[in-house]
Amino acid sequence: MTPLRTPAPAPRWPTLVALIAAVLGVHVALLLGPLPWTSAAATSTPVQFAAATLPADRSDGASAAPPASNLPMARVSTVRWIVPAVVIQPAAAPVPRPLPRPTPLVRPAAPKQQVPPAPPTQIAVEEPAVEAVALDAAPADAVTPPAKPVELTESIAPEPAPAPAPAPEPATEEAALNEPAAAPDEELLAAAAVKKRAAPAAARALPPAQPPASTRLDYAVTGRVKGIAYNAEGKLDWTLADGRYSARMEMRVFLLGSRVQTSTGRVGPQGLIPERFADKSRSEKAAHFESEQNRIRFSNNAPEAVLRPGAQDRLSLFLQIAGLLQARPQAYASGQTIEMQVAGTGEADIWRFKVGDETTLALPAGEMRVRQLVRLPRKEFDSTVEMWLAPDLQHLPVRLRVTQSNGDVADQQLSRMP
Repeated sequence: MTPLRTPAPAPRWPTLVALIAAVLGVHVALLLGPLPWTSAAATSTPVQFAAATLPADRSDGASAAPPASNLPMARVSTVRWIVPAVVIQPAAAPVPRPLPRPTPLVRPAAPKQQVPPAPPTQIAVEEPAVEAVALDAAPADAVTPPAKPVELTESIAPEPAPAPAPAPEPATEEAALNEPAAAPDEELLAAAAVKKRAAPAAARALPPAQPPASTRLDYAVTGRVKGIAYNAEGKLDWTLADGRYSARMEMRVFLLGSRVQTSTGRVGPQGLIPERFADKSRSEKAAHFESEQNRIRFSNNAPEAVLRPGAQDRLSLFLQIAGLLQARPQAYASGQTIEMQVAGTGEADIWRFKVGDETTLALPAGEMRVRQLVRLPRKEFDSTVEMWLAPDLQHLPVRLRVTQSNGDVADQQLSRMP
């Protein structure tokens, strides 16, 4: 009979739990790698540790192993990482790039609209003996409507309505600044240029004049200055030759001296063209007519005056009016007005003369037929100038009377026949 064995006692639970925990700890360690407190020491000196673990070469080919007692127990990795050295070069200074220029916004010019030309003006004129004929021949069987009565008025065909202009685009501030200025209309410029050229030509269209021939006139002068009457002698020397003229008027008062006025210049189809006028009593003052600069200069430093076509001085005006009436006496009927610029020694105003009727005048030289012209004052202190021209003496002045605004009078009458 086989003896029965006593069964082994079952392991205790604490021991079993400890074994299971140890096995799990080993697996966890293998999965997670080295422990935290060992990794820091291993990575702090990797080079020295790797060099110490490498065996030293011997001359006999054998490797001398270091004593195991001096080496610490640690896990060594045999993988070497070779990383190429990176050379860091200093970065070059950035080169500034030029900013692009802004492109100007140019608004394209709108194309010019072609406007059809207006049809020519048609003038309907009534002709009772001629029937109107259509341009296009109508068929024979066509019925022609009765023609309307033609009126004696100018009929203008209606112009076709212009095409509607395109709506303007909304203007912006940049477009307004960059938009070029509109070119002026060539037709308007041409019309203005023609008008500008035509204006001086119309201004120079002066009436013709025929100055009298050379002569000498003597005058008996009576007058009053500041309430004092006086008598004097006057003399006019007139010379016309070789396209030039010279006039000299002298008035001499006994014991008081004389006063002389002179005028010189050229002669053209429109009469006298003064160049210099002088008035001398104690001192001489003059006016210079500069036609090229279109101005009148004065010797007393008075402001210059604009030289107008047909301008005269205070002496040549009598002979110029004589030339106008001598050239066309029928053009200056009673009531007509003669206007011209008259320059003294410090101003150049417009003088207007009204032509009077023809009459008979008794003079120291005798009775003769004359025509009177009177200057119409324009301002308060203008002097009144009266002249009597004799048609039988080439319309030369046979009497001159000047009345000042203060009452002074000078009256010179022809004393003897030339």
